[in-house]
Amino acid sequence: MNAPNKSGWKPEMNAGEGSGQAGPATVTGNRALMLEEPLLFEIGHADETGVDLPEPHSGPNRLGGFDRADAIGLPGLTEPEAMRHYTRLSRQNYAIDLGLFPLGSCTMKHNPRLNEKVARMPGFADVHPLQPVDTVRGALEVINELAFWLIELTGMQGVAMSPKAGAHGELCGILCIRAALEARGDAREVILVPESAHGTNPATAAFAGYRVENIPATDEGRVNLEALKARLGPDVAGVMITNPNTCGLFEREMKAISDAVHAAGGFVYCDGANFNAIVGKVRPGDLGVDAMHINLHKTFSTPHGGGGPGSGPVVLSEALCPFGPLPFTARTKDGVVHLVEEDNAEEFGHTQAFGRMAAFNGQMGMFTRALAYILSHGADGLRQVAEDAVLNANYILRSLEDLLDAPFAASGPCMHEALFGDQGFGDGLSTLDLAKALIDEGYHPMTMYFPLVVHGAMLIEPTETESKASLDQFIAALRGVAERALAGDESMKQAPYFAPRRRLDETQAARKPVLAWTPPTE
Repeated sequence: MNAPNKSGWKPEMNAGEGSGQAGPATVTGNRALMLEEPLLFEIGHADETGVDLPEPHSGPNRLGGFDRADAIGLPGLTEPEAMRHYTRLSRQNYAIDLGLFPLGSCTMKHNPRLNEKVARMPGFADVHPLQPVDTVRGALEVINELAFWLIELTGMQGVAMSPKAGAHGELCGILCIRAALEARGDAREVILVPESAHGTNPATAAFAGYRVENIPATDEGRVNLEALKARLGPDVAGVMITNPNTCGLFEREMKAISDAVHAAGGFVYCDGANFNAIVGKVRPGDLGVDAMHINLHKTFSTPHGGGGPGSGPVVLSEALCPFGPLPFTARTKDGVVHLVEEDNAEEFGHTQAFGRMAAFNGQMGMFTRALAYILSHGADGLRQVAEDAVLNANYILRSLEDLLDAPFAASGPCMHEALFGDQGFGDGLSTLDLAKALIDEGYHPMTMYFPLVVHGAMLIEPTETESKASLDQFIAALRGVAERALAGDESMKQAPYFAPRRRLDETQAARKPVLAWTPPTE
């Protein structure tokens, strides 16, 4: 680990353009065993092939005039070349299997390999949504069993399993609220969203056709209950609240918030992305929540990131259950689990569904992983998940609050994540500079600049799967770069120095991205 010194931290740089090397240049561009890797098009050539294939047998052309007129243009690579290319690229990526992932708000935690094995079992991995129901009884049992435990863990009445991710689940919950209001002839047009809520909450409400109004936070980072009560009225359809919130704090007045919204005729949507901090400890249904999505890919085990996969079941209160989307599973008295669709919804007394969120039943691989995670942990294990996640976050908060600005450190224990700001950094240094310097220490940066209520925000979520030893190493690294930022170390503006690539011009990268390879001109 590189430690800063009093006079600054300025490693000797390689002059090679775009290189992250320190020290003398190498002929190959490689850095010891970190190998430089060109594009596929720069390795092979389109007029060559790495595999010899026999000439195809001639037969009738069934392409209907859509024959390819030009060569496909892909380079031909041998098997070793292809394998080495992707292996080298994988070594330039950061992963939870390499080290701690401090990316707050998205639970980047280790997921037991047992759950991966279960998801790959025949009958789950190869099940097809168009199979006849009688051929997928086992899959329906899994969906129904998981639905039961999600309802049990949240204290709710029902659950929609088909939403594909968190924001998709938010939309599902808001559409349930809209359907319930329309059923009673109540046209309301405003959704209230506290400042401490996730950024997807106001976006979802607006997408569903509601006008969004913000509710301010108190100085301690929680919802201002009096401001909320003052705004409630006959035009308010409900509130979208994140609990634990994005400041990493539990909303202690959640029940009072729910009671006030219900008294005004509205509904309460809770963003359940941070359920990891309270699973097995708190049931949102007991707090008056009407709808809440649960990110299976965060709390209940699935590798997260890279665009998927995701799954966001939505648990519903008794008031919203009749309006939940199709399809869903239901067990009849004979013990058989049925898939309730449009053609049999009346038979199961579900005639007020607002529609459906997806073409089929949801993400089967996510369901199997989540159920394996729940059953292997048990009730006591799930409680320990929440307790250890909160313990780890508070350990980070208290280990750094003497050095980094921690605006809500006095608001009581944090929950799943610790929040810091950039107050006190040397002139011209920013959270971005600290994050880039953290890369040189071997860590992926934390979530930055969110929530907006904290200037230069740094949101760190260690999760329950990190040991004290790994937390101590991360804290030492972060303290080192924080000390440099507070001292005004100018070298941080050029970090990272040791990554495969140096810092991009992020403005130009966003405005003029190069997204396609073009052959070099002769």
